[in-house]
Amino acid sequence: MNNNTDLLITNIIAGIEDLKGQDISIIDLREIENTVCDYFIVCSGTSNTQVDAITNSIQKKVSRALKDKPWHVEGQENSQWVLMDYVHVVVHIFQRQTREYYDIENLWGDAKITQIETNY
Repeated sequence: MNNNTDLLITNIIAGIEDLKGQDISIIDLREIENTVCDYFIVCSGTSNTQVDAITNSIQKKVSRALKDKPWHVEGQENSQWVLMDYVHVVVHIFQRQTREYYDIENLWGDAKITQIETNY
């Protein structure tokens, strides 16, 4: 992992934790062929409002720390599943039932998945 990617992931996770995002996972896709990025970061929010707030928190943290913004963001119109594309790192912010339905962690079962422990 290069330093910029490391800093990006650190700031994304801090943005999630600031708004008490739940079940945070880092999915390392570097060993898997034909992937669109190096990492997925996945978390859950409990409502549209929390999903929106987590999205904004991540954008602010990354912008302040790294002067970077997502290449693309989608899903904000209904906030069931917001995808933030930072090119090497793609963030998925789900509401719980949507996350369970799509089950990204199982889809990428060959990848190394790291759970982030939170203290709240």
